[in-house]
Amino acid sequence: MTSQQSEEQRDPYAQREAEKYDNPIPSREFISEVLETAQKPLRLFQIAKLVDVPEEDEERFEALSRRVKAMVRDGQLIRNRRGAFGLLQKMDLIKGRVLGHPDGFGFVVPEDGGKDLFLSEKEMHKVLHGDIIIASVVGEDRRGRREGMVVEIAEHANKQILGRLGFEDGLAWVRPNNTRITQDVFIPQDGLMDAKEEQIVLVEVIHQPSLRSGPIGKVVEVLGDYMAPGMEIDSAIHDHNIPNTWSEELLAELAEIPDEVTEADLEGRKDLRGLQLVTIDGADTKDFDDAVFAKRRKNGWRLVVAIADVSHYVKPGTDLDKEALKRGNSVYFPQRVVPMLPSKLSDGLCSLNPKVDRLCMVADLSITEDGKLDRSQFYQAVMNSKARLTYTQVHEMLTDKNSAYREEFAEQVPHVEALHELYKVLQKAREERGALEFDTTETRIVFDEERKIEAIVPVVRNDAHKLIEECMLMANVATARYLKWHKIPIVYRVHESPLEERLKNLRTFLADFGLVLGGGDEPTAHDYAEVSAKVAGEPYEHLVQTVLLRSMNQAVYTPDNKGHFGLNYEHYTHFTSPIRRYPDLLVHRAIRHAWLKQGVEGFMYDDAKMAELGSHCSDTERRADEATRDAVTFLKCEFLSHRLGEEYDAVITAATNFGLFVEIDPLYVEGLIHITELGEDYFHYDNARHCLKGERTGKVYRLGDRVRVQVAQVNLDERKVDLRFITDDSAQEEVSAEDGSPSSETPASEEQAEPKKRPKKRYYNKKKRGSRNSKGKS
Repeated sequence: MTSQQSEEQRDPYAQREAEKYDNPIPSREFISEVLETAQKPLRLFQIAKLVDVPEEDEERFEALSRRVKAMVRDGQLIRNRRGAFGLLQKMDLIKGRVLGHPDGFGFVVPEDGGKDLFLSEKEMHKVLHGDIIIASVVGEDRRGRREGMVVEIAEHANKQILGRLGFEDGLAWVRPNNTRITQDVFIPQDGLMDAKEEQIVLVEVIHQPSLRSGPIGKVVEVLGDYMAPGMEIDSAIHDHNIPNTWSEELLAELAEIPDEVTEADLEGRKDLRGLQLVTIDGADTKDFDDAVFAKRRKNGWRLVVAIADVSHYVKPGTDLDKEALKRGNSVYFPQRVVPMLPSKLSDGLCSLNPKVDRLCMVADLSITEDGKLDRSQFYQAVMNSKARLTYTQVHEMLTDKNSAYREEFAEQVPHVEALHELYKVLQKAREERGALEFDTTETRIVFDEERKIEAIVPVVRNDAHKLIEECMLMANVATARYLKWHKIPIVYRVHESPLEERLKNLRTFLADFGLVLGGGDEPTAHDYAEVSAKVAGEPYEHLVQTVLLRSMNQAVYTPDNKGHFGLNYEHYTHFTSPIRRYPDLLVHRAIRHAWLKQGVEGFMYDDAKMAELGSHCSDTERRADEATRDAVTFLKCEFLSHRLGEEYDAVITAATNFGLFVEIDPLYVEGLIHITELGEDYFHYDNARHCLKGERTGKVYRLGDRVRVQVAQVNLDERKVDLRFITDDSAQEEVSAEDGSPSSETPASEEQAEPKKRPKKRYYNKKKRGSRNSKGKS
């Protein structure tokens, strides 16, 4: 028996390797197994001997060497100082992504989902936010957190950094806009281009940081002056690595798509052009994903939800598809959108514009008298929207019989009223199902001609918003049920039950109000809804609702159908927005595959691929949320920077161990009242009840309390608003049945310490110095 035959018998993946390579080498799994069995790190020649790759076979030995190095690069192995290779888990090492904190310390978020590892400021000198590193556990810090040390950097995340250029004593540096990167980037004189002080520049990092030296870079682009209109959005796009340009290959591919729907496109489609389908969206919406129609039947309702057929134009493997996947979703900034698809598709061919033919994927649903889904049909069709309606128009049509809109859209009025009647039925079913519905205030920024904030106004959700939302929810549920029955892999929109620790803290908090959350270790949304109903109309209603909301998990995309806790659905996915969400596009492909009866085996994605795509889309969704939040926060801080010294009424939105976060009532801007502003007392943070309590006075500050504040300081670089405490209207002497203050159960990776001035980290090496839509969030 030859050594290669012996290897094939021992290597469980030898056949796979033989199919991929003419001269196969041992698989990664086999190499890991050999190291596991050896129970110690091994040098390359030792590994080669154990996997039957003789050094004399130079070609295979070199290939094995490359594979082992690739396993080190990917974090499967680590090479020690003696040149031996070992398994990470055997060497108490952790691979993960660095999450920087504005105060200089950071965390390692493990790839295996384990508990975060704390990195001190000293360790953070070696890395930048976003880097993939190998870290070792060196003990616990004074707060009981696992503390780590950087062993190796597997991947640098910041090839380019955006920031503001500064000069001092003839030396230049760039302070990153991303507050999680606290090290300034040193810029040599020959790397300045023509950039001037205080300009926002894009820097290419030519030397990554180390313990003794900060990052060094060169200016590659000057974006404009600091505080220039729109700069906050450009900064957010760069800081969060949001793709925002189209490649030449993609544009060439796009040019081959006809500008209008063709006769060939209609083949095999049902003709719905005579149906009274309409779109209902915001006044400033340009991309119309969905159109709706409802009709009363003898024993229920027919609801037709027609969704733009993006999958007809965006085929798997094309440049359009690859770019859409990379983006994951459209990103909506104030007055600007970074779309997932080029405007020819997002605002044109795929947008269900009025009075033009459009291709669509249809969920044709039968709904019972009591608002439950009875039957569903899915098919591809062609439609012609009869009207483009806004939420405001529809609401006025429904509430004002003398509205001019009833005359302007006279043909659509009966169908709008039918939709509203169906909405009432669906809303009642929602309440009986126990789905959660919290009253949260969304805001809209109104700009003046110079693109400075003129006002921040609340967005009022009326029955028109809710009508569309219920129609979309029903379509999403029907889609998930349909594809579950066909056993086709998809990404579900999963909202898991709250974690045990959060439930424990929630119950402790509710006990102060005499409230009990039912359901034992696995409460349902119905149990949450019962608590919410009991506090309806009480002064502390908003307080309790906020704590309930913050105890829950974030929804994600995954092929594991674990249901949607908040909506109380067993099956739920996203189907209704393929123009702006890649998961919906994947679901459309699955529907077409099922509709054409091509069988599960023939589908282009399996569960493993869907898991990978779902994880990526969850990440891009979070990326979009963080980017929009950064831009909006900057705009609000800039707005307040012109109001220093002004006084406002405010409401406490969170209590922490270093102070109170409050929202200024008329402005919807959040700021911090530092704990030292609360008076001559020692205030202690009650973790169980999430409130601050005075040791001597017994005063308690909790979420929902009314206070009077003065704008003391605004730090635009750090996007922080410091407020001066003036008076409190409702602080209590002790924690009573109406006391407590909620705070999200923040993971260690987002843990906050007492704010301090952002450190200017400039390190010297000889002469070099371095130093946030109502249709789709469920």
